[in-house]
Amino acid sequence: MKFSKRLDLFGDEIFAALNDRQLELEKQGKKIYNMSVGTPDFHTPDHIKKALIDAAADDQNWRYSLRDLPELLDAVCTYYKKRFDVEITPDMVMTVYGSQEGMGHLGMALCDEGDVVLLPDPCYPVFAAGSKLGGAVPYYYPLVAEHDFLPFVKDIPEDIARKARYMVVSLPSNPVGSIAVPGLYEEIVAFAKKYDILIIHDNAYSDIIFDGVEGGSFLATPGAREVGVEFFSLSKSFNVTGARISFLIGNPEIIAALKKLRSQIDFGMFLPIQKAAIAALEGPLDSVKEQCRQYQARRDALCDGLASIGWEKPNGKGTMFVWARIPGGRTDSMAFCMELMEKAGVIVTPGASFGPHGEGYVRFALVLPPEKIKEAVEAIRVSGI
Repeated sequence: MKFSKRLDLFGDEIFAALNDRQLELEKQGKKIYNMSVGTPDFHTPDHIKKALIDAAADDQNWRYSLRDLPELLDAVCTYYKKRFDVEITPDMVMTVYGSQEGMGHLGMALCDEGDVVLLPDPCYPVFAAGSKLGGAVPYYYPLVAEHDFLPFVKDIPEDIARKARYMVVSLPSNPVGSIAVPGLYEEIVAFAKKYDILIIHDNAYSDIIFDGVEGGSFLATPGAREVGVEFFSLSKSFNVTGARISFLIGNPEIIAALKKLRSQIDFGMFLPIQKAAIAALEGPLDSVKEQCRQYQARRDALCDGLASIGWEKPNGKGTMFVWARIPGGRTDSMAFCMELMEKAGVIVTPGASFGPHGEGYVRFALVLPPEKIKEAVEAIRVSGI
């Protein structure tokens, strides 16, 4: 059987290999601490669940939606003003089935064969997948410790910048845990205007930032709405990951382009899920703030614990992930992850799966409570790794 050469653009899914070995170890009675996949273990707020249940009881809501509900678009606009002090209008908003799906399709709406796109390295894999599906050629700009794992546009060669169609920026950043610093977005907007580059900002973790720092929006930066858009997700803030509720927000022309593409393959988000999204956006944010405090307690337990057993203190300023350099000068992250699983029962994600500059690092997901994280750290200590 022959398949599209397009499939050759993508490697094997790393989580499948880790999961297969996990099942084998569990059958052998090994205690496992799975900190590889970023699936939140917190509860979905009751008012969001109730909104979905009530909407699902109405037969009218089981038809094709065909569009985003006007009241949902209004709720997003109101939320952005309240949460980020950013004024947006309904033509600047559209739903996507999670930021991953939106990013996966956006390259097809924006790129032609051979276009160059600027991607962070390390980065979430769909950033590269979406650009490749659009026929684009990725140029990876490195996120390194010397620049606090932040974009450094001054190092992007001018000839590459002049060819670039768009640039993906992800802050707070999965996998490296960095957050925006004052002046950074202004520098990126100026770079985009100079070289006529669109900015695609991934803002999935604006509510999970630590040490008293308040998360914001790229669109609050003067000039940002002229040059770009951002993905905003309810998944991690409100623990609705399976419902796949995200939005693309910003420049109306980019919004219209993605809408046109998706109109050919989609009949709209399930109406009860749209109702649940409205409930999240219009409801209280107490649980969001409390959850951030609990993530910080987990971050502290992991980073302080690893430092206490001889690891370099990891980077973890935001997101539900921690980025840790492999101890002992080792550089093969996949081999290290397999050894860590075999000897300590701790499952993490190899940094190399996020790009070449991820080699020598691993990513921990903060999906266990502090006491379990301390147990995992102790298991690592006992293993001698």
